[in-house]
Amino acid sequence: GQPEDALPEFGEQTPLGRAGQPAELAPAYVFLASNESSYVVGETLNVNGGMPTP
Repeated sequence: GQPEDALPEFGEQTPLGRAGQPAELAPAYVFLASNESSYVVGETLNVNGGMPTP
């Protein structure tokens, strides 16, 4: 977990300047778990507010 004093700053480093909300993240996970994603193979879907990942 995050230290309590770090929680207010969580997400500020993203280009959007805030943490993602569950309603913004969940559709991607629901899509990947659905039959509609059956043709998606070997892809990485970055749901991260534009934050570069290593």
